[in-house]
Amino acid sequence: MTLDLMLAGLTAVGLLLYLVAVLIRPERF
Repeated sequence: MTLDLMLAGLTAVGLLLYLVAVLIRPERF
């Protein structure tokens, strides 16, 4: 994997986890 693909994957996973956290605990955001 190239560095660009790794960064893109980490960004996508980070955004997905953030959205899931917001949906599960909306009172914290």
